[in-house]
Amino acid sequence: MHLSRLAERHPDKPAVVDAATGAVTTYRELDEASLRLARLLADRGLEPGDHAALLMDNGPGYFAAAWACQRSGLYWTPVNHHLTVDEAAYIVRDCGARALIASGTLGGAAWEVAESAPDVRTRLIDGSGDPPEGFENLAEAAARFSGGGREEEREGYYMFYSSGTTGRPKGILPDLAGDPFGTGLKLDHTLPLLFGFGPDTVYLCPAPLYHAAPTGWTLGTMRGGGTVVLMDRFDPERALAHIERYKVTHVQFVPTMLVRMLKLPEETRARYDLSSLRTVVHAAAPCPVEVKRRVIEWFGPVVYEYYSGSEGNCFFLIDSRDWLAHPGSVGRPVLGTTHILDDDGRELPTGEVGTVWFEGTAAFSYHNDPAKTAGAFNDRGWSTLGDLGRLDAEGRLYLVDRRADLILSGGVNIYPQEIENVLAVHPAVADAAVVGAPDPDMGQRVRAVVEPADPAAAGPGLADELIAYCRAHLAGYKCPREIEFTAELPRTPTGKLLRRLLTAPAAGERR
Repeated sequence: MHLSRLAERHPDKPAVVDAATGAVTTYRELDEASLRLARLLADRGLEPGDHAALLMDNGPGYFAAAWACQRSGLYWTPVNHHLTVDEAAYIVRDCGARALIASGTLGGAAWEVAESAPDVRTRLIDGSGDPPEGFENLAEAAARFSGGGREEEREGYYMFYSSGTTGRPKGILPDLAGDPFGTGLKLDHTLPLLFGFGPDTVYLCPAPLYHAAPTGWTLGTMRGGGTVVLMDRFDPERALAHIERYKVTHVQFVPTMLVRMLKLPEETRARYDLSSLRTVVHAAAPCPVEVKRRVIEWFGPVVYEYYSGSEGNCFFLIDSRDWLAHPGSVGRPVLGTTHILDDDGRELPTGEVGTVWFEGTAAFSYHNDPAKTAGAFNDRGWSTLGDLGRLDAEGRLYLVDRRADLILSGGVNIYPQEIENVLAVHPAVADAAVVGAPDPDMGQRVRAVVEPADPAAAGPGLADELIAYCRAHLAGYKCPREIEFTAELPRTPTGKLLRRLLTAPAAGERR
């Protein structure tokens, strides 16, 4: 669990492999780089409990920065570099960062962010070339410090911000216990126990590191002495090629990635040897039942799904065998007790849909937002992520949708996810989203926004075909009344739909 101990035992073992180039960062190199940076941060006055922000792309330098913060007892926040400068600066200010570490490729944005965050006193840029005004070259500044062991190192903690799908993101403040470095975080102990992570693990990371699961699972891989194969961005065929080339044993995808891989030509998918895979995990968003079934047929019974949140107040898990017997379920809770409540807080019977609440799990708070924190808990101390679902007689959870996404049409609840799941498997659809549109008679009507597989096919004919397809698979009142086509749906790189950007009709071709 201690990076320096791993470096002593396996100095030349790859800790990180750049998937595109094959370039290797060994455990010794990673340990020494993170130690030099940790000493630099301490020299600049950062102490355990202080905060640092990382504005970095997917590269080996990210891990040196992350481990330096982690072994310094800091809170540290990875910042989405696809945000606007204003959005990124808000996060850096809100988290109270005293240091900003940025990739050289993001130097211009980093300078603007730092100028908008007055608490940032230490500004470091990871890359060659002249640093932006007020920044220091990280390698040059850190080279003055020793890469040898440090005494009294303490565990820090990553503090992630919600993806902001419905407004300004909020930081999820973890408990900084101050344990000795090497103790590990909760996830570091969960990965070996539930998913078989260990020294022989080769974990493919196809997602941006500024999100919770990619960072948590890559650092967890290294805690166990495994190797991370890092993609700079997801590409469906390249992901398969990397699995074959690097003999990947573990990988985590989001459902949109699975859909895109399944829509590769059969001869393309068959070209790659995926026999090294022992564990394929998916999470972060609901997966259509038919997609999941096809994925299990393709990869074999090595597919696992979990449902959780960065808040850490729940964790559900289901394997392939149990899912095939109970399609659509996200499994049973690994910790705590689950309750389904109506809007008045009354417990609902088995099989009825309501808000999902969790009892006996970890408390959490939203940084600088006591009102949102209070709204996530009820008078019994149970917490919620705002999702809707139902339980079966054996305690398995079936998620239905987000409460905020619910469409109320003529007094009837309509769940967009159910409709999106139907559209997603149509061969003419690359991606789909469903939202409620204002309706003078019904209150709301169902509106679908579709990214066609072939942009040239967009038009009234395809719209009619998709509506007919929905009518063949869904009750009539659930089917879209209008379909709009778009070149690309607004999703985060982890696949979460930015539904708020679709609530107003956009320019595009409609039926």
